[in-house]
Amino acid sequence: MFSIGDFAQYGRVSARMLRHYDAIGLLRPARTDPVSGYRFYEAAQLARLNRIIALKDLGFSLQQVGAILAEEVSVPELRGMLRLRRAELAAALTAAGARLAQVETRLRTIESEGRMSADDVVVKPTGTVLLAELRGIAASYGPEDIGPVITPLYAELCRLLETAGVTPAGTGLAYYEDVPESGEGSERPGGGSDGKDAIVVHAGMVITEEALATACATAGGASGRPGTPTATGLGFDVVTLPGLDSAATVVHRGPMSRILPTAQNLAHWIDANGYRSAGYARELYLECPPDQEKWVTEIQEPVVRA
Repeated sequence: MFSIGDFAQYGRVSARMLRHYDAIGLLRPARTDPVSGYRFYEAAQLARLNRIIALKDLGFSLQQVGAILAEEVSVPELRGMLRLRRAELAAALTAAGARLAQVETRLRTIESEGRMSADDVVVKPTGTVLLAELRGIAASYGPEDIGPVITPLYAELCRLLETAGVTPAGTGLAYYEDVPESGEGSERPGGGSDGKDAIVVHAGMVITEEALATACATAGGASGRPGTPTATGLGFDVVTLPGLDSAATVVHRGPMSRILPTAQNLAHWIDANGYRSAGYARELYLECPPDQEKWVTEIQEPVVRA
């Protein structure tokens, strides 16, 4: 038998906690002195104490802990609960990290307001390109929704191109459009209450017709209607993406999750210089090393004179 102090020491808990567990019937002492009221515990009770602490640390209330212990939870079941809780906590940490990153991005945007000079922006036409592409739907145009969609699209596209033996002829180029109101792709997952914030994400890589021919595919989009993706039978589509007659372009350095300050400064420049936006900006990925802090991306926003 151990006194409550000794048992608390072995269990790495406080005597006050043991008294509370006794009061609520979660862990009764093996014996209570009828005269002094002193509590005494057996070593075998450490097993129950360990389960109580483990379940409490997993986020269960003491009432829930009591119900679980009443069902005589096994060690494998505890291990399964631990894995589930670990996954939940990891997801919560990821979500919290993403929220903090968004706050940091907004703060950077506030700090950089008005700092973009005329030299930072170049208005120019862009050329027509042939792209191999995959498409997905993002809940909104925000970087927090674009990132989880476009990243796996590019990973899969690069895998498919490598499998097909198609070597890209240039950098990646992403472009966006509204989800069609009707017809194919009309379903609008995510976004606002009616889903209208959802957009189509096009993740493309510049290729050549010769590279496609080597892979026994054809650039159907080159001879079809420009801007219409055409299946290749290789798991990806091809599209002839028309150039922009006039694009306000600026270079963004760093991960795309921090695009907001650059995009909003570009918006200020467009407004201040007598232009208006004519559609979603394109993203031309000039340099994409493993370290995203070293990424270099040209933002190409179509503009017309206001």
